[in-house]
Amino acid sequence: MNRKWQLLAVSLVVGLTTVCASFAAGFYTHHEFARRRLQQLIQEDPYAYYISPKIYKVFSFFRTKDEADHRLRQIMKYGFPGLDDLRLYSDFVLSYDRRNRVAHWVCEHLQVDTLQSSQANRARATYRPDLSVPSNFRCTLADYRRSGFDRGHLAAAGNHRALQSHCNETFFLTNIAPQIGRGFNSGAWNKLEIYVRDLTLRFGSVYVCTGPLYKPKQRAGGKLGVEFEMIGLNMVAVPTHFFKVIMVESKLPLGKPYMEGYVLPNTALPDGLDLRSFLCDIREIEHYAGLKFFDGLRNAVFGSNYPRESQVFRVFG
Repeated sequence: MNRKWQLLAVSLVVGLTTVCASFAAGFYTHHEFARRRLQQLIQEDPYAYYISPKIYKVFSFFRTKDEADHRLRQIMKYGFPGLDDLRLYSDFVLSYDRRNRVAHWVCEHLQVDTLQSSQANRARATYRPDLSVPSNFRCTLADYRRSGFDRGHLAAAGNHRALQSHCNETFFLTNIAPQIGRGFNSGAWNKLEIYVRDLTLRFGSVYVCTGPLYKPKQRAGGKLGVEFEMIGLNMVAVPTHFFKVIMVESKLPLGKPYMEGYVLPNTALPDGLDLRSFLCDIREIEHYAGLKFFDGLRNAVFGSNYPRESQVFRVFG
């Protein structure tokens, strides 16, 4: 009798295991479908971002590597500068300007542990269009060919070395803008990118938002007008200037977050220029760009008396 009951118990365990395995496999399949659909919705509708944490929590029984690496909520912790045509990548977020074929802005969150990683090899990455952008709003490699401009990164490839896929995505043309090469892309702009990484190594956590500007010039008669070049058959706009707004989150001598902004003209600049000469009031950048940077943080922490950018080198210099 005991032998019979043992065989019955084994049969029940095997049966239950099979049922549970089938249920788990089915649940996982539906979970994967729902996860992919949620990511698609976030791409199509920026407001889906705000409810995504609650939806992800429902499916948190099976956590995938993609979810673990999904850093949207970290990168955009302090708010979106704008909500036009959001593009979510593995390690940065941008808003794409369909008319000018370059980004409105690109946001990154740099951390010391990922910055010190050397898993990625820039030489293995290639420039390519993002095929998720509709073809009539998409620029191509041909637009840059023989244009006289470099394919300049907004989110620097050197900021995203933790995984090869992170580095690869910085080479999408949605993250690229026409920049003067010698004296800018390989000069002052590169120097500013290195400075941001140095801040991260010193203070641990840095948020940075980068983008183009199209600043007006005074014409004859005193009127203002905006003039800029376009390159290629897709008419990619050449920005007159580029901005970079930086927020250092942690380990500050001031005991609270600190912001600074830079505006550099898209032209050949002499070697040896001090970065301090490009410091700019963040409110002026917002005025020209039509964006708001880290607005939630500034309202909560800085109020109307957040430190002026001209003071930054007293702390970081």
